[in-house]
Amino acid sequence: MPTDTAADNAAPNRTARFWPEGWWRIVDFKIGIVPIPVYLVLLGLIAGFTATGTVPSDILMGIVLLSVGGFTCAEIGRRIPIIRNIGAAAIFATFIPSFLAFHHLLPQPVLKSVTQFTKDSNFLYLFIACIIVGSILGMDRGVLIKGFLKIFVPLLAASVAGGIAGTLVGVLLGLGAYHTFFFIVVPIMAGGVGEGAIPLSIGYSQILGQPQGDLFAQVLPPVMLGSLTAILLAGTLNYVGKRYPHLTGEGRVQPGEHDELQQEEEEMAAGHGHTVDVTTIGAAVVTAVTLYLVGFLGQRLFDFPAPVLMLVLAVLLKLLRAVSPSLQLGAFHVYKFFSTAVTYPLLFAIGVSLTPWDKLVAAFNLPYIVTIVVTVGTIMATGWVVGGWLRMYPLDVAIVTACHSGQGGTGDVAILTAANRMQLMPFAQIATRIGGAATVTAVLIALTQIR
Repeated sequence: MPTDTAADNAAPNRTARFWPEGWWRIVDFKIGIVPIPVYLVLLGLIAGFTATGTVPSDILMGIVLLSVGGFTCAEIGRRIPIIRNIGAAAIFATFIPSFLAFHHLLPQPVLKSVTQFTKDSNFLYLFIACIIVGSILGMDRGVLIKGFLKIFVPLLAASVAGGIAGTLVGVLLGLGAYHTFFFIVVPIMAGGVGEGAIPLSIGYSQILGQPQGDLFAQVLPPVMLGSLTAILLAGTLNYVGKRYPHLTGEGRVQPGEHDELQQEEEEMAAGHGHTVDVTTIGAAVVTAVTLYLVGFLGQRLFDFPAPVLMLVLAVLLKLLRAVSPSLQLGAFHVYKFFSTAVTYPLLFAIGVSLTPWDKLVAAFNLPYIVTIVVTVGTIMATGWVVGGWLRMYPLDVAIVTACHSGQGGTGDVAILTAANRMQLMPFAQIATRIGGAATVTAVLIALTQIR
């Protein structure tokens, strides 16, 4: 009898092996965030519209083209050994479409559709508003304050020292002080791509009156190469820590610390008793857009860069407790959504329509590489020295300051993984998000005064 029962139970399992459970497994396999069956259908739709000679440039087709293009390129980068750990997904999502567009390897209807959608839809500005405002409002206020108290001094000292050393090396190598500082050193410390290079290039474009795509092509390579340098040096420090354990807290920045900033994302997800729903997330999006538009109006009235005003307003609202906990949690979810689902499509759009391949390639040369390595090395060395002066663990502080020269959140993960100190993630977020925002803000203010 038990045997018959087992056979009876096994029969439906065999018949259900593919449908629906097997089919569900196929559906759950994704290219980026796109289920593989949907991805294949989208490829067919793109081919069909291209064959007709006209590809619409509305938001529906824009989502299709950018999602397929961006996540395909990112997926390729993620699957290449070794370089997949140094930000290859973001590099491929930007560089491959730029290469394809420059060499006319994309179908002309697709190229025209992506370019028109990117330039006419203000898609870029929606991304900027939600990423920057969402990241600041979504950060726990206690983390913000304590992070400044714990890490602000070595972070500031490292930024100043890195800026001076990098600029001096650039001058000695014939790159010029102005170009070295604003287009090599500053992008390294700007906070990555979405929160750093993109808003920085927008601010430069508004202040200097030059095309944002050309400027983005100049500031992006230092971001990528700076992050790679930080990853390699962080891995080296991990080895040093094993040889000299008295130099490291193994994920703690000072003796006696009890991980007050540990698990920031889990605390925000818990919401300190608050819940988040679709209405709250929608309110957070509207709040982010409102702050950007206030900044944009301020730019019209006072000729001051909109991203700077938006950053200042977001930080003030956070510090003054003017935003409710539920809205802060909603802003955090908005930030996570855009950073996960929108970054690679946006990079694809920028690569196709705003990043000249020839100018991008021209930025890779020996003087640039030497300047970037010296800048990142000085940032980490200064963090080490100042951390020691403040009776903090110098090795761990150096790793945190390395994140100031990383490729945003992706760079933080890669740097801390190489250093085997993922416990430092809350401090890395301070260095990347707050340090990057402060760098972009200060530099754009300075540029408005000397232009």
